[in-house]
Amino acid sequence: MAQAFDYDLVIVGAGVGGHGAALHAIACGLKVAVVEAGIMGGTCVNRGCIPSKALLAASGKVRELRDAAHLDHFGIQVGGVTFDRAAIAAHAEGVVTKQRDGLTNSLKRLKVDVIQGHASVVDVQKVKVATAEGDKFFTAKDILLAPGSVPFVPPGSTIDGKTVFTSDHAVNLESLPPWIAIVGSGYIGLEFADVYSALGCEITVIEGVDQLMPTFDPDIAKVAQRTLIQNRDIEAKTGVFAKTVTPGSPVRIELMDAKTKEIVEVMEVDACLIATGRVPATQNMGLEALGVALNRPGFIPVNDHLGVVKENGETVPHLWAIGDATGKLMLAHTASAQGMAVVETICDRPRTVNYNVIPAAAFTHPEVSFVGMTEPAAKEKGKAEGFEVQSVKSYFKGNAKALAEAETDGLAKVIFRPDNGEILGVHIFGLHAADLIQEAANAMAMNHTVQDLAFTVHTHPTLSEVLDEAFKRAAGAGAGH
Repeated sequence: MAQAFDYDLVIVGAGVGGHGAALHAIACGLKVAVVEAGIMGGTCVNRGCIPSKALLAASGKVRELRDAAHLDHFGIQVGGVTFDRAAIAAHAEGVVTKQRDGLTNSLKRLKVDVIQGHASVVDVQKVKVATAEGDKFFTAKDILLAPGSVPFVPPGSTIDGKTVFTSDHAVNLESLPPWIAIVGSGYIGLEFADVYSALGCEITVIEGVDQLMPTFDPDIAKVAQRTLIQNRDIEAKTGVFAKTVTPGSPVRIELMDAKTKEIVEVMEVDACLIATGRVPATQNMGLEALGVALNRPGFIPVNDHLGVVKENGETVPHLWAIGDATGKLMLAHTASAQGMAVVETICDRPRTVNYNVIPAAAFTHPEVSFVGMTEPAAKEKGKAEGFEVQSVKSYFKGNAKALAEAETDGLAKVIFRPDNGEILGVHIFGLHAADLIQEAANAMAMNHTVQDLAFTVHTHPTLSEVLDEAFKRAAGAGAGH
């Protein structure tokens, strides 16, 4: 007789990844419970993607309405533009509430049991949940861990949530400090620099490596910096680390040279945002007792099918992990894709995730987006595997829709193999780049070549023709042309 379980699937974490997995599991006929220790919706809904995009939308309108030269191009004159900080914050909170309620109600409607408390795995196919009423135990045929991540705070930085804070605090927009230092120039740092500069704050960006936006393709980073940093008179300090950040009035920041490790400057600012990335929230989950050794700084080791791997290389039966906790690509939509893949696998339809075709974006004004490899990474791969790599660029300044919008800053870059037309990476900086990248991501997922795409028809006049032009240029440089 088969063992009876309380559930077919227990999901630990009600963020975007856990929620998506629950919906797919229900669609596949499974009995599901979701355990959440904090607020339903996780980081993305409450402290990440959703509130930050609401802030970017509101602040972007302020920037646009205050850009007299841009409006004058259309023959439009606008008087003095003012804004209400509290109302902008309330807009963001309202969007969060709507998203969170939608997520919670969808689980309720589908009869997913939601259990509030901190979960740990106490045995194969068994979890303990520390609830307000005490510890409760549940068995499940499969357990899926989706605990998410928290902001990384470097040693030497002290968070008080008011004068020194992380993105978790910044999305509340409780204040607009006259002068704010932002430590880090990745997605989070860039987006908040966009928000704060639009709303009138003076900004200094501090980056430990020698160039800003170090994770982006160099050509894109160079052009984006000119628009997003230099043209906004945002001060940038590169090659220095914030050795100490001390809260107060003023906030005191010791800057250390990245090479010599000597203190080169002491800054005093009104506030400091620590935007140095995120680390997995995987502590106290009971994994060590199952023979699982977390990878630094706490990522859960998984195999290609996202089964949790023990220190001896074997997988823990019926235990899976997704999302930021796996350290693959720390993006909400990656977690969703992983969750669906795991559900498919436990339903005997094994599926893996191709991380090379997952797009990403920074929602600045204009936006930055990419999918696949940067050109240096592609050339390194080509050198190792013996194939040539080429790249082409096309520009928004020649695009009819961009000209009509008077938003012509930007370019698209396609990195490809000229011998077979394989697309290795696509990078875009410009108006609506976050939407435009999806065409390239889908094409890469379907293994379409630049020659295939050169003959697809794009609506005229649209921004998508920037990519159309790039694909045609790439095809012209490729095999058989």
